[in-house]
Order: sequence, then C-alpha cells, then structure tokens
Amino acid sequence: MIRSMTAHYDQSVHKMLPVWSHYANENWCMIGYHSVSVIADAIVKGNVEGIDAQKALDASVQTARTKYYDGLEFYMKLGFVPEDKNSSSVSKTLEYAYDDWAIAQMAKKLNRTDVYDEFSRRSENWKNVYDSSTGFMRPKMNDGKFREKFDALQTNDQGFIEGNAWNYSLYVPHDPEKMIEMMGGKSKFAAHLDELFTMNLPDEFFAETEDITREGIIGNYVHGNEPSHHVAYLYNWADAPQKTQEKVRMILKNQYRPTPDGLGGNDDCGQMSAWFLFLSLGFYPVAPGSDRYALGSPAIKTAVLKLENGKTLTIEARNQADKNVYVEKVSINGKPLNRNYITHGEIINGGKLTFTMSDKPTL
Repeated sequence: MIRSMTAHYDQSVHKMLPVWSHYANENWCMIGYHSVSVIADAIVKGNVEGIDAQKALDASVQTARTKYYDGLEFYMKLGFVPEDKNSSSVSKTLEYAYDDWAIAQMAKKLNRTDVYDEFSRRSENWKNVYDSSTGFMRPKMNDGKFREKFDALQTNDQGFIEGNAWNYSLYVPHDPEKMIEMMGGKSKFAAHLDELFTMNLPDEFFAETEDITREGIIGNYVHGNEPSHHVAYLYNWADAPQKTQEKVRMILKNQYRPTPDGLGGNDDCGQMSAWFLFLSLGFYPVAPGSDRYALGSPAIKTAVLKLENGKTLTIEARNQADKNVYVEKVSINGKPLNRNYITHGEIINGGKLTFTMSDKPTL
C-alpha cells in the first residue's frame, strides 16, 4: 500500500500523496491528507520492509506543505482554516492537525528533529478552533474571530463535513488529555459524552447528514459515518473505562445485525466493518501513528490472530455473556495489565491476552 502511495506521489503532477486516488487519478473526494497516517502507522510500528522510509517521510512533508491544497495556505499562516476562505474549515483544521502529529511521530522515529519540531507545533492547531464559551470547536473567520452564526446540532454550513460540532469537536485523537482538560476536566467531559449518547436529535438536524439515516445515529452520536468511531473509547482518558466498555457493546448491538441492512451507515473502505472487528477483539487504534491500542470490551469468547512474524496471539474473554460487558481484569501472558491500553509490541510478540468479564463495573 505504501509503495503504491509513493508511486502516486512520484507520478503526481501535484507532487502529493494520494488523498482519494481512483483509477490512478486524484479526485480530491475527501479532506485531510490521510495517506500520511497510514505511512506513519507503519513506520512507527516498524513495518518498513520494502519501504524507503525517509522518502515516504519527505513525501508526507511535501504533501503537508502544498499551499494551494484545500486551505493549507491559511492553515500554515494562521494556524487554522478560515471559514470565509474555505468551507468545512473546522473539520479540515482538526484533520490536518492529526495528520501533522502523525508526520511528527514518523519524523521522531527516523531522527528528523527539524521535521518533528515543525509538525509537533502544527499538530496543536486544533486548539485554535476551540471556543471555550460554547464548549465546542467552532468556525473562525479570516480576521481571527469566531463566526457568529453557529448551531452545534446542525451539520450543514457549520464548518464541518459528515458530522456536527457535537461529534467533530471530539476529533483530537492524538491529544485526548489536553482536549479533556480544555473541555473542563475529566468529570465534566465524561458527562458531556453521556449527553452525546442519550440526547434526542430532532429530525431536522440529521436531514442533511451525508450517507446515513436515523438508523446510524444513537442519541447524537453518529456511528454511521466515521469521524466519531473513536469517541466511545475517550472515556478511558476520563477515568471512566467502564463507560467505554458499556458503550462499545451497546453500539455493537445497536448498529450491527446479520441482515441485508446490517450496517448502520456507509462502510467507507471497510471502516464500519473494521470497527466491528477491533471492538470484538477488545482493543482499538484511537490514533494511528501511535503504538497504543485503547482497551474496550471484547465481544468474542476466544480468537486467535495468526501474525505475519509466525507468532500467534490468543485472545480469551472469560465469563463472556451479553450482560457481562464490563472488564474485571486484563492480563497478558499471565501478567496483570493495569492500564487502559495494549501496545503493538505486546500484540506482535504473541502469547495470550485474557479478559475476565463481569456484569458489574470495576470502579
């Protein structure tokens, strides 16, 4: 995949990695430059056989510095994309910031300090569109002021794409700690997530939400499109992992069925299905480009991953049952795992990952 991406870069008149390559042509279908997150994830995790990692990093940097691409000139100059210059500005600012963090992570791995410093700074640009007076990310104008017209429930013409402010304001997968701090701290943040999942979203507010219908929405949590797929795991950073566990199992029951309409939205490039698989195994990559996977609540009894290094990882969920959505304890190769994540190294080293399930949360 990465060799194909760099070949696209070599042959591109834009000298950019693919944004949405289709039949060997760029059609600019979506926002961000997310090729870099795929490349960064591979490099950070050591999957570099057959890849010129330095060249891939250079291609990522060149892509991220292409001023004429989709508001990047303003993003680099102002630290955000202004809505009066480029639409869907908040979504673009947030996704560029994540991609920039991904570039910084591979630069760190490859000992490119200058690139690491530049893109670490850029990765904090998400802070520039956070409005503390409303508690949401909000579109800014070219003069640096927040746009007056703002509705946190509305999707259309609010500075977002395929999601509203309630969902997209949570899109800081690379720095959830700082995001939670800015949003009022752990207790307030957990209550905010509770409201997201339980509030009533009137029909008028999802009428223009792309690709999905009411069936893809739980409360105001939009599972049927992908910007929200990490959201249930954010409770882990708010000292409420039990809520991650109950929410992911609830989403699984609500959004996935063995029927012709069994997916609650658009399975873009397989992401709805990938979420199902990760959830079922008990962990999820909240921020590709990191070597950590957030723990959740497995839905399987046992599973065996045959790894390409010849090793196997057996995953076991003891006391598995529909009502036993809470994780009492986790161990890897018999040793307690007293944290809310597992590392890539622990997965590829193989062995046995054991979850002990319960019908009561472990507080």
